[in-house]
Amino acid sequence: MHILMIGDVFGRPGRDLVRRGLPALVAQYGIDLTIANVENAAAGAGITREIGDALLSYGVDVMTTGNHVWDKREALVYIGAEPRLLRPLNMTAGVPGHGVYVSRAANGQPVAVINAMGRVFMPLVDNPFTMIAAQIELVRHECRTVVVDFHAEATSEKLAMGWYLDGKVSAVVGTHTHVQTADARVLPGGTAYISDVGMTGPHDSVIGSDCQAAINRFVTGLPGRLEPAAGNPRLQGIVVSTDDRTGLARSIERIDWSLDEVTRARHAVDADERDQ
Repeated sequence: MHILMIGDVFGRPGRDLVRRGLPALVAQYGIDLTIANVENAAAGAGITREIGDALLSYGVDVMTTGNHVWDKREALVYIGAEPRLLRPLNMTAGVPGHGVYVSRAANGQPVAVINAMGRVFMPLVDNPFTMIAAQIELVRHECRTVVVDFHAEATSEKLAMGWYLDGKVSAVVGTHTHVQTADARVLPGGTAYISDVGMTGPHDSVIGSDCQAAINRFVTGLPGRLEPAAGNPRLQGIVVSTDDRTGLARSIERIDWSLDEVTRARHAVDADERDQ
């Protein structure tokens, strides 16, 4: 099985990259299931029904989030109506939505996607280690393939989670920082790991926002409105190949496509479809 995880989709530039690039990625890598972190998809802060439904129509199978999930108030209602939109598993009991979804991949296999949030330099949440471990036991009878989106700030906490779950899940994929790390690997027990999958959106920015507005906040210490940037859009993510028998990872490959690369790949897909 080939699973694609798209890094934090940021604003309109990120959504456009998913729309244009996802068919090419599916064709090139034989993708069976696509997951995307969408907590910044609506103008860089939150998710709306219209945007979530659009991303699903582009071919995203499961949408994960993090600490910005409630930035658009309509998400409080949308998440209850759309089970493919997750919020962190370890948020306070009683909040809307769920932190796990079992999807059916294109090859017919069930895949459990678990979304959880870290606690270091993050909003107060329950223990992600014990809650993820308990959730794995609940889905193990149904799924051999399990992917964890661990939305966390500290690399140490992400690495600890990777080693904690090594051999128990197919992949532990870090999100939140919007900066793709160079440490993608398959751990000894067979779990694919990366500290941060990166950002699908404008990279001539400060993690997606206009550079000057962000610089002003750091220089002056004063609050200021951050606007989404637009320059140098890139599609970042990872492709994990798993063993259908065990659910463990065989390989992990980083994706970092420029807009030109997305355009060329999409043209190639369109040409193949015309030839057929």
